[in-house]
Amino acid sequence: MKRMIAEWEKQRLVLLSFPHKETDWHDPEDEKSLEEALSPFIRIAQAIAYAEPVYIICNDKQKIADMFCSTRNMTFIEIPTNDTWIRDYGYISIQEGDEVKLLDFTFDGWGGKFEAGLDNSVNTILHKMGYMGTTPLETINFVLEGGSLESDGEGTILTTSECLCNPNRNGGLSKEDVEAKLQETLGTTRVLWLDHGYLAGDDTDSHIDTLARFVNRDTIMYVKCDDQSDEHYDELKKMEEQLQTFKMVDGTPYNLVALPMSDAIYDEEGDRLPATYANFLITNNAIIYPTYGTAQDKVAHEVFTSQFPNREIIPVNCLKLIEQGGSLHCSTMQVAY
Repeated sequence: MKRMIAEWEKQRLVLLSFPHKETDWHDPEDEKSLEEALSPFIRIAQAIAYAEPVYIICNDKQKIADMFCSTRNMTFIEIPTNDTWIRDYGYISIQEGDEVKLLDFTFDGWGGKFEAGLDNSVNTILHKMGYMGTTPLETINFVLEGGSLESDGEGTILTTSECLCNPNRNGGLSKEDVEAKLQETLGTTRVLWLDHGYLAGDDTDSHIDTLARFVNRDTIMYVKCDDQSDEHYDELKKMEEQLQTFKMVDGTPYNLVALPMSDAIYDEEGDRLPATYANFLITNNAIIYPTYGTAQDKVAHEVFTSQFPNREIIPVNCLKLIEQGGSLHCSTMQVAY
């Protein structure tokens, strides 16, 4: 028997991949751009490391280590990368029998949008370097990103048809084909498909971790838009209505908890950036969530506080992250015990 381990289960460590001069974070016309980009990554690493280990993939481990006041619980590892969104190319942790196993799926830059050859090699290199100890690794010739999956830890996967059935992944498979592959690789017993919901400025073709998240076996947090003039209103309303039809295995409806939709944030060209509070990270002791300098930051904090009374609630300003199309959860990947 196998299953995809839920994010709230015991974590061995969290992976991060830091920006460097060979990534899109570097602007040769603005030398401060890379320094500004490093700031949220440093804060995320610090927020995790106070309670559990962090492995930081980087191109100059001494330079990055020197940026921290304390490197307790931090390991710096030099591996070449194209980009920083390790949620989508990092290991997916499963349990098979009594053993934790790491899966390495193919990462193709979200359907060939960006160069991803180096990112796709990170898992193999890291494993060969010995950082995962004796935990077995299986490489799977199937395009799949961690941000496209939400697991309840009991065999149910929540995902979006826009991403997993997209022709730019695996040639465009049917839901039935995808379900068969998830059953084979993750031990999935059922898939809850969201057919609505999107986020402006998102390059992932509607990853589930920008829209709706399992936070325990019976609760789903999701983004709700109350502003009828917002471009997201109709699609997120349809998403909410579909979520209301989802039921647990025993037929009980899920407990649905709404997160606010952030006020619109735009880049210098006037394009809307993908600000979402659904892109939070659950760690062993904390909820680390993104903030964007809007009035909804406080509302989101109140929601997280009410839902996670036994975890520390840690905000991290992620305005810089969304300039490159992702946010806090996209920047991290947990590895289970």
